[in-house]
Amino acid sequence: MVVRDVVIAGGGFGGYYAARKLEHLAPSDVRITLINDVNFLTYAPLLPGAAAGTLDPRHIVVPLREHLHRTELRMGWVTGGDPQRNTLKVTMISGETLDYSYDQLIVAIGSVSRVLPIAGLGEHAIGFRTIAEATALRNRVVRHLELAEGLDDPEARRPYLSFVFVGGGYAGLEGIAFLADFAQDALKRYPRCREVGTRWVLVDAAPRIMPEIQPQLAEFTVGLLQGRGIEFRLATELASVAADHVVLSSGELIPCRTVCWTAGVKASPVAEEMGLPLDHGRIVCEPTMRVVGFENVWSCGDVAAVPDPAQPGQACPPTAQHAIRQGKLVGRNVAVALGHRGTVKPFTFRTLGSFAELGRHNAVANLMGVRVRGFLAWAICRFYHLAWMPGLDRKSRLIADWSTEIIFPRDIAEMGQLGHPPRLSDPVPRPPGSAV
Repeated sequence: MVVRDVVIAGGGFGGYYAARKLEHLAPSDVRITLINDVNFLTYAPLLPGAAAGTLDPRHIVVPLREHLHRTELRMGWVTGGDPQRNTLKVTMISGETLDYSYDQLIVAIGSVSRVLPIAGLGEHAIGFRTIAEATALRNRVVRHLELAEGLDDPEARRPYLSFVFVGGGYAGLEGIAFLADFAQDALKRYPRCREVGTRWVLVDAAPRIMPEIQPQLAEFTVGLLQGRGIEFRLATELASVAADHVVLSSGELIPCRTVCWTAGVKASPVAEEMGLPLDHGRIVCEPTMRVVGFENVWSCGDVAAVPDPAQPGQACPPTAQHAIRQGKLVGRNVAVALGHRGTVKPFTFRTLGSFAELGRHNAVANLMGVRVRGFLAWAICRFYHLAWMPGLDRKSRLIADWSTEIIFPRDIAEMGQLGHPPRLSDPVPRPPGSAV
């Protein structure tokens, strides 16, 4: 029997759900290979909860091998491709570079942070898109509380207790809301830090936050977070970043040692090495998600410019709800192209709505034009995430974490040394940079 190969590049929402659908529908002579740099899917909408210590980071990831039974997982980084030769170039975690041949290819390599040429941004800021970044932010908050607690001069404490988030979208709003709550709870155990207090500032170039929701909900969000002491600098850009301060386009200087960059995403730059047509960095697709000009190459998720049924002439927004549904449909369409019954179908999903969880049992939601806020919106958020989290085991872990949050205080242990053990030759803990 001749084996036909389907290769899926990327194990995010799009790639994962494409593989799941292919496992059910693809003919038996089809071999499915998924290539990803890690062996798990991150449920990104729950990163704020992991950063704030309300969710165990392990509970918002889905181990791919546990949920993909027919798919062969290969860990590595896609670095390019040659669609004329039906090959995909991959650097494996071993360091070896291989060319994967395919009969059908699904490109779902996702997106990366859209970083602007701002002085000091790359050196001093941190993103908020991965488990590593979310965990690092939490550890930094705790570490800076410890540092500030050990300083005698209140003015010297301020930069360590000040945090600037750049970007007024969902990630920025949820991130600053959750982490500010976490810090407020932690301050109970830091008496000297309480004398100064923490400072949280959100900066955005747009005149309002979250343009995807109605102005009334945006105003409610600003008022709610201002009531918790969070400051807003709207219609303001970040001019420069240094180790101990930021400068805004208004000329304001804010002493701080933590800058979180959440100002948008762009398609993975690897798309430029794939030999496929691009539009503003995204792979140009037909409504069926077949790449324009290629019969056996498909794309979905953040990297794909799939026509948006809700906005003719525009591509679908890079959101999880689009990536999930695109992944399911592209998996079905590829199965049809390989002989499964039916016809290839276009992507027709229209956004059901959007929401932002703001902590303390509060959220805002736009559900197909209906405005919801407060506790009801918060409950809808929680049920939505619970419904879409793959696997009963992961759903159970989320419920356990959320229940624990209600009963017990948050853990403030700083675990920055995880994964960085001391050398056996130097078992005595030493300060960074100290002489041996």
